[in-house]
Amino acid sequence: MSETPTAEGGASYASAGVDIEAGDRAVELMKEWVKKARRPEVLGGIGGFAGLFDASALKRYERPLLASATDGVGTKVDLARRLGVYDTIGHDLVAMVMDDIVVCGAEPLFMTDYICVGKVHPERVAAIVKGIAEGCVLAGCALVGGETAEHPGLLGPDDFDVAGAGTGVVEADQVLGAERIRTGDAVIAMASSGLHSNGYSLVRHVVFDRAGMTLEQQVPEFGRTLGEELLEPTKIYSLDCLALTRTAEVHAFSHITGGGLAANLARVIPDALHAAVDRATWTPGAVFDLVGAAGRVERAELEKTLNMGVGMMAVVPPESVDVALSVLADRGVEAWVAGEITERGEQHTTGATLVGDYAS
Repeated sequence: MSETPTAEGGASYASAGVDIEAGDRAVELMKEWVKKARRPEVLGGIGGFAGLFDASALKRYERPLLASATDGVGTKVDLARRLGVYDTIGHDLVAMVMDDIVVCGAEPLFMTDYICVGKVHPERVAAIVKGIAEGCVLAGCALVGGETAEHPGLLGPDDFDVAGAGTGVVEADQVLGAERIRTGDAVIAMASSGLHSNGYSLVRHVVFDRAGMTLEQQVPEFGRTLGEELLEPTKIYSLDCLALTRTAEVHAFSHITGGGLAANLARVIPDALHAAVDRATWTPGAVFDLVGAAGRVERAELEKTLNMGVGMMAVVPPESVDVALSVLADRGVEAWVAGEITERGEQHTTGATLVGDYAS
């Protein structure tokens, strides 16, 4: 962008490192993608100061409760930057936000994003938004707005970060959670698509610093490069979970994110009960083996950092198990019974534990 100071030698926004024209160009490029992530309740397009959502659509609810969540994707953005692949990280962002919202049984409604960059590269920003919009379609929500901020001097020219916030709605008497769970309930695990968007500080330390691997390196166990495996987008379960609640009785969901499987499942288990999850019911993917072996990471450390192959869990009564598994199978979601709910004995200090050994 050419600089035209108002006085000889005067400063301008451009001389400070902010390119307004590039920002405008990015907005133009992203418009087509934002249009794809709409719902009938959305009014207007991007470019306004706020996104508008017609709340009269909530009149069909007796007592609508709004659910909200916000999140980012952590240091996974570093891998996107290194690989120059920007159109998948948005899937991760939507998954982190909207799969938290659906845990209480809420239907995702709309989302906003925040993209912070060291320098606006219009095509790069548009690619990030493309991924977010595609993720919103998969989650069934609208992308109603966002912000792209240029922070020269704080971030390098190729550095960026993304964050987002979302809103959903659920009928008050249909909120899912700990108070619904009963002894004898089954715990259904839904397979993850890989590492998802947690634990990448450990993963990056292991593969780069400990193992000396490169993102371009072919890994036979993956059948693709290390970079392709690590950048695999987070699976978005929102519509699958909603389909489950409409066809089977569900007592609770647990989104397996930072903190691992046991810690996240424990968040929805009531104080008097306990969830025992049997490792023998599944085999974690090769990427978990690689991180553990290359970094000599103990199993306990892996399990409290990574999802170990499970991205979402559902707690359902025994009579709903067959229907739930059938619904998920029809939707292409790999799922299995991984555990059960019992009374919490004195030997259990937490709401959920992993038992046994992983299937080989």
